[in-house]
Amino acid sequence: MEIESATRHEAAGPSPSSLGWLKALPSRFKARVIMVAKSIKKLAQDDPRRIIHSLKVGLAITLVSMLYYVRPLYDGFGVSGMWALITVVVVFEFTVGQTVSRGLNRSFATLSACALGIGANHLASLSGEKGKPIILGILVFLLAAASTFTRFFPKIKARFDYGILIFILTFSMVSVSGSREEDLLEMSYKRLSTILIGVAICVILSIFVCPVWAGQDLHQLVASNVEKLASYLEEFGGEYFQRCSESEESGGCGGGVSKKDKPFLQGYKIVLNSENKEESLANFARLEPPHGRFRLRHPWKQCLKIGDLARECAYKIESLNAYIGPDIRVSPEFNGTIQDVCMKMSSESGKALKALATAIKTMSDSTFSSANAYVESSKNAANDLKIALVSASLNNVDMQAIMSPATVTSILIEVVSCVEKISVAVHELSNLAQFNKIKEAMSVSPELNQPHNLLHTALSVEPVLDGDDSNHVVIIHETADSPENKNPNGQNPTGISDSNSAEIWAVKKAMELCLSNPNLRGRFISVVSNLKAVVSWVNGNDFRNISHVHSVYQIRSNLNYFGHIEVVYDSRAFNSFVDSLAKMGSNSCGDFVDWGDT
Repeated sequence: MEIESATRHEAAGPSPSSLGWLKALPSRFKARVIMVAKSIKKLAQDDPRRIIHSLKVGLAITLVSMLYYVRPLYDGFGVSGMWALITVVVVFEFTVGQTVSRGLNRSFATLSACALGIGANHLASLSGEKGKPIILGILVFLLAAASTFTRFFPKIKARFDYGILIFILTFSMVSVSGSREEDLLEMSYKRLSTILIGVAICVILSIFVCPVWAGQDLHQLVASNVEKLASYLEEFGGEYFQRCSESEESGGCGGGVSKKDKPFLQGYKIVLNSENKEESLANFARLEPPHGRFRLRHPWKQCLKIGDLARECAYKIESLNAYIGPDIRVSPEFNGTIQDVCMKMSSESGKALKALATAIKTMSDSTFSSANAYVESSKNAANDLKIALVSASLNNVDMQAIMSPATVTSILIEVVSCVEKISVAVHELSNLAQFNKIKEAMSVSPELNQPHNLLHTALSVEPVLDGDDSNHVVIIHETADSPENKNPNGQNPTGISDSNSAEIWAVKKAMELCLSNPNLRGRFISVVSNLKAVVSWVNGNDFRNISHVHSVYQIRSNLNYFGHIEVVYDSRAFNSFVDSLAKMGSNSCGDFVDWGDT
């Protein structure tokens, strides 16, 4: 009976489930094809350079195939032309620097391996037919083992790992072939020649046909990382205190919205894992020829330094991110004390980082002034926060409830310090890489034509009287905290509160006046200051914690670019003429005296 029922079931045909699967097969196939097409489209849209790179590789392979297709070339190289084809496949990479790196590695590794292989065969042949295989085996073993061991050194692995692999492969093949081949030298010559042809085609196409520069990618990556940190900090203050206020009834921070629903809370994590990519791009960028704004000795190490500081800031942000969540007890009173200051610290730090990221992307200092202002504002907010914490009354306060906001404020202060370090590093990069300067910095502001009650500085330009050199002009400026330069309340009308800042500003204005005056063009100019520290700073010595860091780097850049300007030190007695002008408050156009403020 069971056999009969089974027979009837088979006779009835396929089951309904099987029929349903077969009917759904075309629609499933169509859906899969559409999904693959969308993924391909997205991949191309994310970076259109990928399509161009693919076409360049196809063109390179077609060109080296001519070694086989063209009879005269094939007669010259024979089957060794296959090495050119293999070289293009393994050498042609996405960026110019990576292609050059692999090409150099393959070329030098092949050259040295062929030379050593020929030498090893000659040495082994001296021992006779019976001893030759033994000597070759020993030499192959020793060189292969030693070369493999060197791959464990991190610096060698980062730059020459591919070259060592090719060296081991080529030396082994040449050594082994030498025991059978009659003309080992000709074989090595053809192999090296075809490999060099393949490398040359890859490098030429990579550089001259829609090049992709590793240096530009490194700058964009560092700028993008800094921008991700900026986006987080700009939104952190509002997000943190909003969640705290929404969760007061439940006794902890956090709301119903997940962190994953807000991308800015997750962007900083990419920065934490970008070190290897940055170092790889820097290694490749060093091998690229000069192009655009990137000179031969571009400060790639400084880019890596900014990347390291960005990661340091990202780790602090990761600590902050732990306090955006549920089940964290807070004190509403304590939060009210620190909320405004914390939000300002976070927001101003974010704006500063965003301005610095723009400067790195555009390789110009157009946003430095705003970045400096934001950094100073965040530092002032940090100082205000310290004062608020000292003056806050903690009587009858649940200490456990203030632990979370107190920790957040502490981390935010560290973030402000880290942002300042990033700002200084970007200014150093601007000076080393010679970022585009603001045009306004090379001209005199309109307000310089009007007399002002100067706080510290008077500028005078007068010809040097000693000798017959009438083309030498001296600019003298003096810092003097005279009572005449203060208002009745004892405050500075210009806003400059210390002599160093005033002197830096004065040197900068003196250079602007000279560069904007056609009568002074082509004349050697000496800017004389009576502050040794400022003269040392603008002439290249290191400095720390200066609020007008951008002005210092701008002065340094002008000194490097305009060789006829110098900044020198002399005592206060030498500046007696300018001191008298400062006290008189005169504005003599004949003496080319200028009065200004910040």
